[in-house]
Amino acid sequence: MMLASALDDIGILDAAVVALLGYAVVFFGLILLMVVIMAMGKYFIAKGKKTADNAAAATAAVAAIPVAEPQKDAPVAPGTAGELKLYNVPPKTAAMLMAIVANKMGKPLNELRFISIKEVE
Repeated sequence: MMLASALDDIGILDAAVVALLGYAVVFFGLILLMVVIMAMGKYFIAKGKKTADNAAAATAAVAAIPVAEPQKDAPVAPGTAGELKLYNVPPKTAAMLMAIVANKMGKPLNELRFISIKEVE
């Protein structure tokens, strides 16, 4: 019953102070949340740039590897599974993708059959 009597005795000035303090707490929480979200965004943007830089360096390293051009009249190697059709994919990229798939599957490359490789945009 003491709380009810305390609320009856509150004046306009006291009510305004309590309301302003309540608004201040809410806005402080919103500003703190905004700062945390902005900091996380900057962290993930920096992390994405670092990953992109690493990917560009890896691509440059792979591009520096000399690749022999296939001969048109060369006999098919034993264990191959026929022709591979490439759609908007350079041969170096296709070779990397096939090697990655073979490695992840734990199988030799000559036991896998790739029919076509298409870039998805």
